[in-house]
Amino acid sequence: MRWLNLYARSRQMPGSAAAVALVTLAVWTLVEPGPADVAMAVLVLTAHVAAASVGLGGPDVVLERTAAIRWMPRRVAHVLLIGTVAAVALLTVQTVGTKLAPTGVVVRDTAGLVGLAALGAVLCGAHFAWTLPTGWLGFTLFVPTPDGTVGEIVNWMLFPPGTTASAWTAWVLFATGTAVYAATGPRR
Repeated sequence: MRWLNLYARSRQMPGSAAAVALVTLAVWTLVEPGPADVAMAVLVLTAHVAAASVGLGGPDVVLERTAAIRWMPRRVAHVLLIGTVAAVALLTVQTVGTKLAPTGVVVRDTAGLVGLAALGAVLCGAHFAWTLPTGWLGFTLFVPTPDGTVGEIVNWMLFPPGTTASAWTAWVLFATGTAVYAATGPRR
């Protein structure tokens, strides 16, 4: 189990877990119970994923590429762990009383955001993996929604869970980001 402890520390998991816990606690204490607020839910999920995405790379990327262990399963597991923790933290707050979004939206949006973070690690490096999910969130919240299918694809985070184009967009981002990150790892 020592390797798991070392892996967690090298990926800054204690700090990420503390950040996720603080965001969750802030939402639980500050958000008033009322009608569902999908934009707040997406903001919280993005904060969770951004906090955890820093750990998508270790302190020495070159060492990871030359190590004699198989990194692909570890990278996939790490992406899945980030998504699970982000979704469970928000869903836990919702069970306590603050309803922000339907469970389908939470799962779909978490998958898409984690995929974007994995792509961000590949394109920008692990320390800047948060830029893609945060940038897409900013675009979604501040740019007017186009009509039709284009709007459902561009603003996939805010649509109801039954929206086919939004679901496909999120799951394609998840699959692509996870596959590319697992195969190549973070940028140097």
